[in-house]
Amino acid sequence: MKQRKQKRRFTGADAEIELSMTPMIDVVFQLLIYFLVTFSTADVLAHLDISRPSPEAAQTKPKPPADMIRVAVMPEGYAINGRKVTEEELASMLKRLASVSTKQAVLVTCDDQSVHGKLIQALDMCASCGLSQISVMSGK
Repeated sequence: MKQRKQKRRFTGADAEIELSMTPMIDVVFQLLIYFLVTFSTADVLAHLDISRPSPEAAQTKPKPPADMIRVAVMPEGYAINGRKVTEEELASMLKRLASVSTKQAVLVTCDDQSVHGKLIQALDMCASCGLSQISVMSGK
């Protein structure tokens, strides 16, 4: 009687797969060399449309920023740019200043002894006039 050989099938579970990085590194270096050889900076820079400022323009002084509106919140009332005003006068002056430009910066200085409600009222007046660049500083 003949004995039959059993064929053993390869399942792949027993073998380790090794991934060689050498061919991938070779391809990357070849691509790098290709791009370095084909890239020419003189041609690229000649076709770019760059408007450079003239040397005279670089020597001119920049415009100073617009004056800041200074609002002081004190225990006895308000002051705008150093002048004591009532709440109604503050609102009307802020509206006049905002009619010139709503991009003006406003610095609201709050005294240590002042009431928080007055600070909120001053901020609300600035916002209702359309002034959006508002900074708050505490202390005298």
